[in-house]
Amino acid sequence: MPTLWIDADACPRHAREVIVRAAERTRTPTHFVANHRLPLPPSAWVSALAVPGGFDAADDAIVDRVAAGDLVVTADLPLAEAALGRGADVITNRGEALTRDGIRAQVQMRDFMETLRASGEHTGGPKPYGDVERRTFANALDRWLTRARARGD
Repeated sequence: MPTLWIDADACPRHAREVIVRAAERTRTPTHFVANHRLPLPPSAWVSALAVPGGFDAADDAIVDRVAAGDLVVTADLPLAEAALGRGADVITNRGEALTRDGIRAQVQMRDFMETLRASGEHTGGPKPYGDVERRTFANALDRWLTRARARGD
């Protein structure tokens, strides 16, 4: 079975709960990586990796450890791009699958939006994380875990 790598610095609590339940149910090794300590339940399948503070330290720790066939859960596009380059799959904590074909366009759009914000334009942020987002994420994670199990990973 492949490993789940969670960019936990910005992962909503509800998504963390979904991940922990799925990891326990499917006995999937899962690592939450963050710049701070995370409250996680005791588990044989779930662990927390606290990395020293610093710009992109958690992202770098994930990229250093991820392997082809693993899953990375992140909304960080540069981390997603690096993980995809290592052969991992990537989904956001809202359940959106990120792909090699689409990641460059998404990074370019993010950079464009940052330029607009820097010029004083109000672009708004992501909508709040609610029940719909949690369900969409849970379904995407379950589909990925089912495919991984069918592949014999």
